[in-house]
Amino acid sequence: MNGPHDLGGAHGFGPVAPEPDEPVFHADWERRALAMTLAMGGTGSWTIDMSRHARERIPPAEHLAASYYEKWLMGLERLLVERGLVTPAELRAGRSMGAPAVLPRKPTAETVPAALARGGPADRPAVAAALFAVGDAVRAKMMNPAGHTRLPRYVRGRAGRIERAHGVHVFPDSSAHGCGEDPRWLYSVSFGAREVWGPEARAGDTVVLDLWEPYLEPA
Repeated sequence: MNGPHDLGGAHGFGPVAPEPDEPVFHADWERRALAMTLAMGGTGSWTIDMSRHARERIPPAEHLAASYYEKWLMGLERLLVERGLVTPAELRAGRSMGAPAVLPRKPTAETVPAALARGGPADRPAVAAALFAVGDAVRAKMMNPAGHTRLPRYVRGRAGRIERAHGVHVFPDSSAHGCGEDPRWLYSVSFGAREVWGPEARAGDTVVLDLWEPYLEPA
């Protein structure tokens, strides 16, 4: 979707100013927000794409004013309410006010190290031949979906070239909306900087994005 999370190529936000020797967490609540988000993902109540889409749907003014882990926490709260796992009243009170919900899975402390080491592989067996091959000229589609997408606005309508085929992976645009994994081919696509940013960009520079097949068309 088009929203405040998609800032690539946007003007007016000032320079990126990294914090020297920035700690992993600035406060204990950030550590807990990350742990709760990962733990709830491990229950199987939603997918990683649903989690990302929940953060995208934070109202723009709130999204831009929030810190990184505040966004994670707001996204988690949204999912918990939407799935009926907590109520808005329980969030305000900070405690359970009814019978606990039954979760698909329940991660335990003993299973966490192996689960984190395993991660969440998204590659799947191919169900159809790839439409594109390395070296093919392609164009990112001009699209403005109302739902989740991993196609950044700044390359939509721009021409590039297939650099690598990564095989078939879960398609986030479907996964984010509970429509199944819908596996699609995934490619690394190289775009010339001047194609993307115009004549002010430095000649010879490129930007490489991993893009799913439905985002692309022959150039």
